[in-house]
Amino acid sequence: MTRTVIRGGLVITAAEEGYADVLVEDGKVAALATPDSAFAGGWTADRTIDATGKYVIPGGVDAHTHFDLPFGGTASSDTFETGTRAAAWGGTTTVVDFAVQSRGRALREGLDTWHAKSQGTCAIDYAFHMILSDVNDASLKEMDLLVGEGVTSFKLFMAYPGVFYSDDGQILRAMQHAAGNGGLIMMHAENGIAIDVLVEQALAAGRTDPRYHGEVRKALLEAEATHRAIQLARVAGSPLYVVHVSAEEAVAELARARGMDLPVFGETCPQYLFLSTDNLAEPGFEGAKYVCSTPLRPREHQAALWRGLRTDDLQVVSTDHCPFCFSGQKDLGRGDFSKIPNGLPGVENRMDLLHQAVVDGHISRRRWIEIACAAPARMFGLAPHKGTITPGGDADIVVYDPNAQQTLSAETHHMNVDYSAYEGKTVSGRVETVLSRGEPVIDKREFVGRAGHGRFTPRSTCQYLN
Repeated sequence: MTRTVIRGGLVITAAEEGYADVLVEDGKVAALATPDSAFAGGWTADRTIDATGKYVIPGGVDAHTHFDLPFGGTASSDTFETGTRAAAWGGTTTVVDFAVQSRGRALREGLDTWHAKSQGTCAIDYAFHMILSDVNDASLKEMDLLVGEGVTSFKLFMAYPGVFYSDDGQILRAMQHAAGNGGLIMMHAENGIAIDVLVEQALAAGRTDPRYHGEVRKALLEAEATHRAIQLARVAGSPLYVVHVSAEEAVAELARARGMDLPVFGETCPQYLFLSTDNLAEPGFEGAKYVCSTPLRPREHQAALWRGLRTDDLQVVSTDHCPFCFSGQKDLGRGDFSKIPNGLPGVENRMDLLHQAVVDGHISRRRWIEIACAAPARMFGLAPHKGTITPGGDADIVVYDPNAQQTLSAETHHMNVDYSAYEGKTVSGRVETVLSRGEPVIDKREFVGRAGHGRFTPRSTCQYLN
């Protein structure tokens, strides 16, 4: 039995904050002792971590990553090894990645492929969602089997015709099936059929620069698809989780549904909170660095997203981490924005950017932990083992220095990509030490983890519905 004590820090969870020592035994949180308790300062341990002047927070749960994802003739540049290591550097101790069903193939085949990519390579714990790209009788039956194995969420796309796209009938059938097996339907909500028309028209008119990626993927087409997904979920009696919400009008659709007490949830990402169409319009081909879908929006949409996070109309901030190098990958789309691989790096930056949001007054400290740790853990059936610091839970713990200053840069980040979406941005706060199931992964700003420490973590069903 190994014992670690983290002494003197401000322990922050989504529910409360206060000074306490944390005792870790055999990978689990064994106890917490407040300064006035009989145990304060009295525990002996193999390892003592001094957290005086620091925050002691749960490891982050990033419920939306794409490591080693084939896309547009290339693949995202972070492997499970490099991506989970970078996640740990940023204070994230659990990721939920997306296994992909190929058209005409079984869900099982896609899931096995992702198990093979990840097994023995991850520095932190991981789980999977399943992308449904071919809804039919066989794949619907397989959904039940996957739920039984702890893959309890299924992503559908209203975008990308010919690749991942599902029509309304397929979506309805998948939602009906999820209503019966307890699965959570995740939706990429954009009207892909209409967007493809606008893409074709833009290219024909010679509008080929990266900024037109944002102009054709209109906010109204995100809102329309969000509205349609909500209505289909109502018909099916299914819960719904809308991924990477970027537009004020889409937030309004979610707020309306939640006002009716519907089991509808929403996620946004740091890029929509901190970046905008100004980045897509950067001169030359620089805007390609910021091409993702849903796209970055004009800056005025950010206020609605922050408000949605404060009012709980948006529950989760994930990264949609899907990096492609500027040189050799993003430049596949020179002269045709529709060929730029869609995705941004960010798994290492999320916790720090959201702490900066605390400093800036957008959210409270406890809300920071809620949207980055506790809510994604509950949403995707990982609580109470993940997302909080509680006796019996996994000792996924971050010692965080709120006073350290850092400048985000590709020169210093650990993601396997040649640019930073936040290059030159200075933020307050930095990860100092990270434990994953009680084992140090980052120790005083030094990586001491190893590939293969991270375990596949089966999940229960959405805990907001129990």
